[in-house]
Amino acid sequence: MPDRDIIVALTTDEEGGGANGVGWLMQNHKQLIDAEYAFNEGGGGRIRGGPANDTAKISHDVQASEKKVQSFTLEVTNPGGHSSVPRNDNAITQLAAALVKLGPSIFPVHLNDVTRAYFSKLGPTVQDEYPDLATAMKAIVANPNDAAAGAKLSEDPRYNSQLRTTCVATMLEGGHATNALPQRARARVNCRVLPDEMPEYVKGVLEKVVGDTGVKVLQQGNARNSPPSPLTKELMGEIERITKEMWPGVPVIPTMSTGATDGIYLRNAGIPTYGVSGLFYGDTFSHGMNERIPVKAFYEGLEFMYRLVRAVTGQRVPIS
Repeated sequence: MPDRDIIVALTTDEEGGGANGVGWLMQNHKQLIDAEYAFNEGGGGRIRGGPANDTAKISHDVQASEKKVQSFTLEVTNPGGHSSVPRNDNAITQLAAALVKLGPSIFPVHLNDVTRAYFSKLGPTVQDEYPDLATAMKAIVANPNDAAAGAKLSEDPRYNSQLRTTCVATMLEGGHATNALPQRARARVNCRVLPDEMPEYVKGVLEKVVGDTGVKVLQQGNARNSPPSPLTKELMGEIERITKEMWPGVPVIPTMSTGATDGIYLRNAGIPTYGVSGLFYGDTFSHGMNERIPVKAFYEGLEFMYRLVRAVTGQRVPIS
């Protein structure tokens, strides 16, 4: 028999927005969902191409952290005029000059407990196929200021996004007529901020990199806090034990999601949250009309979660 309550919350997930999902529950009925810790989506098994079979499995990832989402608007204004009389100061070209400076690696490398564990455990899994990457991962954990290691890992967008806060232009707006000089040009810049960095810091870096006081950097809203969940030996040990039972030789790797999940609402409310599923799959065509996972992965995931929930409710696994 379980030695604790098991709360199952079926929600609209993060795609439905916090207004009618976990965010709403935490705001209006926290007592119904308040727990010592939570299991959520966000993690899963990685495979090396092809179907989800035993030989293709690379690692079983556990999401213990995620980046915060913060958007900014870069805006340039100008007196304007007629397009037949061009001038050197043009709102659109001034904004364009600012945007080309916003590369994917403008923020310094900044590791936390989760990303240090991520690179430490991922390195051995890529050693045979990508020894230079494995060396860089080991080096960056030993010294986050290792420029050569950081540059090597930053070549891959997936690893770059684990190393640092990132910002990218996602929307453009400018001008009002084809025969007029633009009086205003705007760009929306979407940033994925490390859990322990603040929007004010990100804004300061953007202003410094742009280096043009004529380009206003305007913060849009305020990123919701998302403290990393502790990688306790008790809970991670259970995940590792069951993973070893089902898929011998597959390592468990803590990860930080660069996207968003409902875990941000739970962690922000003081509930440590772990994205773990036991689902191994390749390209799911995420958010597409043909999004799917393999049938075998579905049933393996069910079995894994059954064993995990049974384990942590049959013998108490403390988080703090």
